[in-house]
Amino acid sequence: MRVWALFVLLLGFPSVSAAGSNFTRLNTPGPHAVGLKVVEQYDYARSYRGTYDPLTGKPLTGEQARPIQTLIWYPASKAIKQAMTVGDYLKISASDDDFERTAAERAALESKSAADATSDLSPERAKAELAAMMQAHRDATPAPGKFPVVIYAPSFSASAIENADLCEYLASHGYVVIASPSVGPASRAMTEDLEGAETQAADIEFLMGYAHTLPQADTSHVAVAGYSWGGLANVLAAAKDSRINALVSLDGSARAYPNILKQAAYVTETRSTAPLLFVASPPADFEELPPIAPNYETSPLNHMKYADVYFVKLAPMDHWNFNTMFGQRLLGEKDYGEYSQTELSTATAWMETYVLRFLNAYLKDDAEGRAFLDLPAVKTGAPAHMLTTRVTHSQGMPLTRVAFAAELNRQGFDKASDVFKSFKTRDPAFTFTDEELLNWGHQMMEKGDLVAAIGLLRLDTEVHPDKWLAFDILGEAYSKHGDKDLAIAAYRQSLVLKPDNANAVERLKGLGV
Repeated sequence: MRVWALFVLLLGFPSVSAAGSNFTRLNTPGPHAVGLKVVEQYDYARSYRGTYDPLTGKPLTGEQARPIQTLIWYPASKAIKQAMTVGDYLKISASDDDFERTAAERAALESKSAADATSDLSPERAKAELAAMMQAHRDATPAPGKFPVVIYAPSFSASAIENADLCEYLASHGYVVIASPSVGPASRAMTEDLEGAETQAADIEFLMGYAHTLPQADTSHVAVAGYSWGGLANVLAAAKDSRINALVSLDGSARAYPNILKQAAYVTETRSTAPLLFVASPPADFEELPPIAPNYETSPLNHMKYADVYFVKLAPMDHWNFNTMFGQRLLGEKDYGEYSQTELSTATAWMETYVLRFLNAYLKDDAEGRAFLDLPAVKTGAPAHMLTTRVTHSQGMPLTRVAFAAELNRQGFDKASDVFKSFKTRDPAFTFTDEELLNWGHQMMEKGDLVAAIGLLRLDTEVHPDKWLAFDILGEAYSKHGDKDLAIAAYRQSLVLKPDNANAVERLKGLGV
């Protein structure tokens, strides 16, 4: 009750000094002011609560579609009103999955949200933290122009405000940042299973669609950042959606849930191609342990051959410190470890620096950002022993049929055999079935591209020399192309493999044999 009363008192005094805040923003904001818009909307393609209350059994009324509270941080003009406080953000998160509450109900939840968030703080510090000034200005005038989009995915069951500092920082540097809470499939509580992770991944997809309605959003350049559980959901989303150009994982759970990743069979090497920045807390993570470690084989971070991957480990940061709202600003005194508030603020500044440089490199094609990411830790300018880095670069395009087709388009379909051999050298398991090459060759022949059809069908006869139909159709392609001798040879080989092939007999007669 003491903190609750304090929060109510603070509502009347928005100018209270934030001098006592335990979090200090060390990075200079970007050239843009920051606006914040909060939208309460629904994903009508998905349901949320069921027909009956699971506790009382009473029928539920009201909207049944999935609620998506949407926060949009964006570059704004300078002519704006007073910035928000931490207390203002807590009010936003108080009622983030039920938009049908009355004003009185919302006010009660807002007071409870502040009381819960500051329950471990002294009255003096609670007062300072709630009044701490942020950068965002509600409903500020958007700056002109279009900006890359960053979708932020929060941690397990967390609100969308948990990393408001990072979201504001990115917006000040020219990004539209969109976030929604981590909400379970059918209730506010997230579920710790594949359904829960895929539900949050679907929320990411919804926000990507919503971004297309924002005049400022450059939806041709999209990244997804996720903390903890959100750093699992964003991996699932990127494996399904090639429009996601980059991933940021703040101590993400992709490495901690190998069972969920195994169930999500679509998360494969060839589909995990988005560049990844993984900022981790110590000690040694799974990716650095020897192959006998439980997650070594199943962690996707050890098998991202076709993406640039940057590992940054920040010594002062425990897992919850990556959530600056609740893991630093509102962190109880007893929850601090061996590092001070100042050291955590410094580590957070370096986290922001790496995230910004990474996004600039991959969403804005910034060469300076790319060069910074490749620097050894000792050359970044970070305090000694603050961070360590590890970089692995992509081995090129993933070895898929699409990549194979792109390479044939570049070199020519008549080089199909040579291109296949080069792919096979990189990955001995790469191959095509007889049916795949037959259908592909036949489709190209129907399009009238006989050179392409011949290249693919000839490759089929090399990869599957025992398949009579491949030689039969290759003979047809050669014949249509005017290569009589080659057509005769192909039909004859078809007859060797299938002596009763009546089509080959008739075709050979037509060719004068």
